[in-house]
Amino acid sequence: MRLVIAFFFPWLTFFTIGRPFAGLVCLVLQCTILGWLPATIWAVYALSQYKTDRKIRRAFRAHYC
Repeated sequence: MRLVIAFFFPWLTFFTIGRPFAGLVCLVLQCTILGWLPATIWAVYALSQYKTDRKIRRAFRAHYC
């Protein structure tokens, strides 16, 4: 679901992953026609990093508990 949000509302993706300042910067970038594509790419990249970080945290918790 977050991936769909990243394509249509890139700025909202950052708020859902807990990065509100990046969300505001992305919103400003998205307000320009030329900035829409970079904002979308940035949101998809940030979402993939967020998912990777969650997997790493889960792996460490499972390993050290």
